[in-house]
Amino acid sequence: MPQIFISAGHGGYEDGVLDPGAVLPETTEAAEMIQVRDLVVAELRSRGLSVLSVPDDLSAAQTIAWINARCRPQDIALEIHAGAHSDASVRGTTAFYIAQNDVRRTHAELVLLALLRRVPELRSRGVKPDTDSPTGSMAFLRNVTCPSLLMELGYLTNPQDLNLIQNRRRDLALGLADGLASWSRAVATPPPDLPPGTYPEIGINVNGGQYPETGILVNNNSYVPIDLADVLGVNLATANITRIRYANVVYIKAVDLRNYSISVGWDANTRTVLLRSHLGNQLCPGTLDRLVANGATSEVQLLMFLKSINESAISQYRDLPKLYREEAAIEGVNHDVAFCQMLVETNSLSFGGNLKPSQNNFGGIGSPTGGMEGASFPSARVGVRAQIQHLKAYGGLEPLVQRQVDPRFQFVRRGIAPLVQQLSGRWSNDMEYGSKILAFMRRLYESAGFL
Repeated sequence: MPQIFISAGHGGYEDGVLDPGAVLPETTEAAEMIQVRDLVVAELRSRGLSVLSVPDDLSAAQTIAWINARCRPQDIALEIHAGAHSDASVRGTTAFYIAQNDVRRTHAELVLLALLRRVPELRSRGVKPDTDSPTGSMAFLRNVTCPSLLMELGYLTNPQDLNLIQNRRRDLALGLADGLASWSRAVATPPPDLPPGTYPEIGINVNGGQYPETGILVNNNSYVPIDLADVLGVNLATANITRIRYANVVYIKAVDLRNYSISVGWDANTRTVLLRSHLGNQLCPGTLDRLVANGATSEVQLLMFLKSINESAISQYRDLPKLYREEAAIEGVNHDVAFCQMLVETNSLSFGGNLKPSQNNFGGIGSPTGGMEGASFPSARVGVRAQIQHLKAYGGLEPLVQRQVDPRFQFVRRGIAPLVQQLSGRWSNDMEYGSKILAFMRRLYESAGFL
């Protein structure tokens, strides 16, 4: 009988510290999700389905290992979360699936629709690939070996969502149980004309040309022969890429290559995975994540990217791409890094946190006097200039070209963080801060056709 694994997402220990997830004065994300999860488990078992509840004291990595030690290809795994946001009006439920997997997207739609049928008061935020998550990927979706989804049921910081999560738990559980039962049946149905234990072959296209070897589909995820990593310039000694051995060949999960500046696409008509590397194109290897470097995108490419993620911001901030390119060029800072950092700091120019649009503080620079509201600047250009100068302080030792407008420039140890990832825990206390910037950069370069 197929098994269904359910994780409440938080509650275990991360680096020796208990992780409750989002914390509110009266509750925590872990407490709320555990209660919903327990109701889902009971409901599915009452329907005669085999369900395994992931222990709550496991870390994220231990959760994945626990599932992988027990799951089979016909099983499924769901992790449930609740969000939190500085803007209390943000609400809704989202189903995340692993990127470049059309079948998993349909599974996410199946579960989300079942949930909304039971609780129509929930606001749907739709299904999204994990590349649209803040960090650009989700370990639960990438590393669990059986088909997996991650659902964000709502935002604890929104009064309406919190009310639904706390007072409609039974309905939430019924909706999730309906969706999981349907999803389990879909996965457990074997594909026609395929012998047990075998995987269908797929074509591979690399930088526009057909690759002589074929790949395979495992749980509807594309896998390619491991030697392709060398062709694409990926250092396997340091790469965190899922590997499997099949028919005496080692394969790697194609979507994992995105973390190494490889574009990954899928042509459903020809059943071909499309791979494109930055080698030989407009991106300079080794400089993509450096603060002091040349950016690659044009003003139009930045503007079109902004339009794709927040079209409503275009009317007020149409000149921002131009300002970032001009100010960054003067100081020798990577304007792509600065622009994507701005998207992280301002919630893609939707704001909603401590920063206000009127402050022109696009980099989230703190006040020199320590005020909660942060620094303010007289114009958008000056605000961009301050952010560029602050990045230059972290990224290099060269003196400023223009008059200093960054109120905290002198407090930075020059050159202490030349790489984007090194801003984590420095510019922001968020240890995934650099990953969030890089996730936006990958999306930017894909939209510009560089990846």
